[in-house]
Amino acid sequence: MRLKILITVAMMAGPALAYEPLVEKREFTLKNFVTRGGRTVPEMRLGYETYGTLNDAKDNAILIPHYFSGSSHAAGKYKEADVSAGYWDAIIGSGKPIDTEKYFVVSVDTPVNLGANDPNVITTGPATINPKTGKPWGMDFPIMTIGDFVDTQKGLMEQLGIGKWHAVMGASMGGLQSYEWAARYPDKLERVIPVISSGWADANLIAWLDVWASPIKLDPNWNGGDYYTGQAPNAGLAQAMKTLTLQANSAEWTDGTFGRDWASEGADPGQSWANDYKVVTKLNEAGAARVAQSDANHFLYLARANQLFVAGQPKDCLYKGLLNIDVPVMLIYTDEDLIFPGNAVRETGTIIKSDGTPVEFVELEGTRGHMDGVLSIAQAGERIRAFLEAK
Repeated sequence: MRLKILITVAMMAGPALAYEPLVEKREFTLKNFVTRGGRTVPEMRLGYETYGTLNDAKDNAILIPHYFSGSSHAAGKYKEADVSAGYWDAIIGSGKPIDTEKYFVVSVDTPVNLGANDPNVITTGPATINPKTGKPWGMDFPIMTIGDFVDTQKGLMEQLGIGKWHAVMGASMGGLQSYEWAARYPDKLERVIPVISSGWADANLIAWLDVWASPIKLDPNWNGGDYYTGQAPNAGLAQAMKTLTLQANSAEWTDGTFGRDWASEGADPGQSWANDYKVVTKLNEAGAARVAQSDANHFLYLARANQLFVAGQPKDCLYKGLLNIDVPVMLIYTDEDLIFPGNAVRETGTIIKSDGTPVEFVELEGTRGHMDGVLSIAQAGERIRAFLEAK
């Protein structure tokens, strides 16, 4: 059975009826985009998708920021022949919890998107040509933050003429962007739904993100990020994705799916280094599956953006940004999550509601750990519907 993982968009098969109209990838450009670190990107070009129709009052728009290795492809198909639909197709569409008969859904590719070589992704980052040099930016590209991602979405919001989001909802890194929207721009949204994410990157997550990134830096082809005229560090990138994949699942799923099975019948790992366990070979295959469409430097930039995250980026208090959130909050999580554990999500919610902000908690059940925030989101469907419709 093909390993289905968070870093593989094709894993995310929707229900039998996908979002009905074929999806069109659009693009927008922000000129002279200034990062929160004070650097300027002369041309920030990004992709986005929309589902449903923006009403005349422009007050029915919902923003869906994406996760670490995802893209703006949240629902529907690009072509009828596509095997799978966008990753949250189970809840986005006509009659679904995020009902496209009522809402206009917007999903945006982030800067430094992992899929820099994916024809269905439009992003600006280290692999992009720097107009000043005529060469790829490489590691000269400005360090990006979750706040920078949100600011690019705010730029699109302004271009679309939307004054306030009906809601912002995203999974994992998309959840971090959701917190950032609510903490930084509380007057620009009516409610927020962070999924499988907490209000800051703690020391454990910072360390794990470094573990994810380390194989890239150890690959001799990385060359300090200057590899665009030579061999890319694909071996390191594949191992980075392998590590991410393992942590994005759970021990219950890994053991239940593979157990101690050998990769090949009769090929005992105790008899030869050429033999291995099925779990190892499948994780290796999963890691390698995305390499051709991904960029190693973009992976590193995403890891750093997640390490830097503290909601609202307060200067004097870790929790101040969370206390600035004053719109209703729904936190969706699972206790099997190894990346954003349930206790971290509950602590985040406790801080947010400590000054009277309404907070709902929804716990997902499943065996996929962090992945359940994508694969099992339909469990929370009716709670999401009610939250979106609440006055």
